[in-house]
Amino acid sequence: MISDADIAAAAEALDRGELLAFPTETVYGLGADATNERAVARVYAAKGRPTFNPLISHVADAAAAFGLGQFPALARAMAEAFWPGPLTLVVARAPQCPVSMLASAGLSSIAIRVPNHPVALDLLRRFGRPVVGPSANPSGKVSPTAAEHVRRHLGDKVAMILDGG
Repeated sequence: MISDADIAAAAEALDRGELLAFPTETVYGLGADATNERAVARVYAAKGRPTFNPLISHVADAAAAFGLGQFPALARAMAEAFWPGPLTLVVARAPQCPVSMLASAGLSSIAIRVPNHPVALDLLRRFGRPVVGPSANPSGKVSPTAAEHVRRHLGDKVAMILDGG
């Protein structure tokens, strides 16, 4: 079981620009502060992922998402209907969007998701900023559905793994 102290330690690790793994309702994500260019670069390096491949920014709720992107009526309706949940919406970046351009691969769009997992949501609320969170595996490998998979493939690249069971 993950404690409040674990969530606090994870948020502090993100604040220091470190990487961590966290569970979502689909797979484990490789998390980093989406507003920290160096932390985002570490995600690409850890995964061996090309930087022309954008990352998804995870946030705690739709209100936070609406501050990052420009949501036309249909996208807003989809967000309100399906978030939190395994839906990623790609919208135009808001002019004041604090997410690193590297996370968006230099594009004018941003991919945003509100996960529906209690650990992920606790972490996102505690951290208070967007977290990039591609699957926590080397690029091209099977996405991890258990903490042990992350340990095996990326354990030496993350400060911690929040084991969601």
